[in-house]
Amino acid sequence: MADAQSHIVEIPVDGEHQQKLSYALATITAIQNHPLMEISRSPGHLLLLKLWQREEDLFGRRIALKESRMYSIKREIFQLCCFFVIFHGLFFNILFASSEDGDACGKWWVASIVSGWTSLVYALLVQVKLCRYWKVRKQVQRERNDNRALTRCIQELRMKGGSFDLSKEPQIGKRMKSSSVEIKWKPLTWWSRYLITVALACFSGLAIPVCKSMLCGF
Repeated sequence: MADAQSHIVEIPVDGEHQQKLSYALATITAIQNHPLMEISRSPGHLLLLKLWQREEDLFGRRIALKESRMYSIKREIFQLCCFFVIFHGLFFNILFASSEDGDACGKWWVASIVSGWTSLVYALLVQVKLCRYWKVRKQVQRERNDNRALTRCIQELRMKGGSFDLSKEPQIGKRMKSSSVEIKWKPLTWWSRYLITVALACFSGLAIPVCKSMLCGF
């Protein structure tokens, strides 16, 4: 029996194929060493990433809901101001038409009371809406700060992968200390926030002389 001879067939590999093969091997190695692959192989890091992503989504929904509430409050304030202007426009037209009656001068105080109290009611309603608006806006700013802190932690986790410290927590709920400049200009901030209420209150104070002037003459 003739001895079986084994033959080894060599496939020539040129430089281009060898370069492509090295690129493929480098890509596979890079994918395996990628931080996201490390996170997927670590149950603790993967669970933490999912929890933080879910919390980030909840932050986004709460912020969107509160921003929609802010816009709704601004619309309500605008409507109250429009009703205020319309009411006093009609009211002063009626007073001007009644000024031709000589007996109307004796009842100027009734018109003043109606105009003054109506103005105060509108001013109080606007003040309540403004307080609610600034309260919601403060909550939105706090939610945004917390969301930014959480987003930074998620990005750090994605970059570090398995080397990320699982004991690290986002700086959520911590308030920044107020600076001396903010304390110094606090009255100016209050005036800028509630300027509409101040204007309505001043108008209600002018109701008495205006009504008397329109009914009794200048």
